[in-house]
Amino acid sequence: MKQLEESTGLCRSEGSFFLWILSTIMLPFTLPHMIFKIIGIVKERRYRECLPGKVVLITGASSGLGEALAHTFFLAGCKVVLAARRKQELERVRKDLLALHTTVVTHSPLVIPLDLSHINSLPNKVKEVLEIHGQIDILINNGGVSVRSDCISTAIEVDIKVMLVNYFGTVALSKACLPSMIKRKQGRIVCISSVQGKFSIPQRSAYGASKHALQAFCDSLRAEMAEHNVKVTLVSPGYINTALSFNALTGTGNQYGKMDSTTTSGASPETVAKRILKALLRDEDDITIAPIAPRVAYWIRHLCPPLYFWIMARRARKLDLSNKDE
Repeated sequence: MKQLEESTGLCRSEGSFFLWILSTIMLPFTLPHMIFKIIGIVKERRYRECLPGKVVLITGASSGLGEALAHTFFLAGCKVVLAARRKQELERVRKDLLALHTTVVTHSPLVIPLDLSHINSLPNKVKEVLEIHGQIDILINNGGVSVRSDCISTAIEVDIKVMLVNYFGTVALSKACLPSMIKRKQGRIVCISSVQGKFSIPQRSAYGASKHALQAFCDSLRAEMAEHNVKVTLVSPGYINTALSFNALTGTGNQYGKMDSTTTSGASPETVAKRILKALLRDEDDITIAPIAPRVAYWIRHLCPPLYFWIMARRARKLDLSNKDE
């Protein structure tokens, strides 16, 4: 009996110690997280009711994440504008959307062929949308191109092309949309970046540089647009199971033409698209959609740079040996 009482007392002591840890150490971290989560849920429910009828312009809408975003916002009752270079593929996406059976009121998608590298033509494309719909509520800058090549083997023309499409095209299109948003005192610019826009990895110098630039642009723009009630959301996904690596450029500018194993095993475009919609409904400014490894890499880069540089140097050597074996 005495042993039982001692055992019970020990359990109570351990339980009290656990509660003490929870209340004094964990609570300051968990409580704000819970509060922000509750606020986010409330915002999401409120803004979802306002979403039907919103005009959403999506670049890169002919495939991959852009196509998934088109489905997600179309099913939410938005007036979707499909934009990309390949008009035939945009028409296919439009046809697929119209064939969907929904329980909400939907609107016939608008197809606008455009090339992000032709930056001088982008203001006219925006003007075309405004003439039809009268406004653009959400611009989703999703179109882009990737590269699979080390820095020394990448022709400068490839660096320029990647920066032109991923950064300058996005900036030009955003600037074309902003005046009407500012005038209406509402709107949102969404930029699909990458976790590689927060930390760089070997053989992605051109791509990472374009996404780093996008991060800086969004941070500045968000601050400047606050007084106009125009929101800016930066999305940094990890690997997504799309044809991004297949369509990537080599150092000479040719098509890479292969699916990376990391890309194939990435998140589904539909999952990422739904998370992006949730971020907009919750009025989030900067989100990362990635598994634990990229998140850890991000913190190592900022908290312990020497360790990060050592890890990346080892990765670069491993990739170099792998390429030589091929």
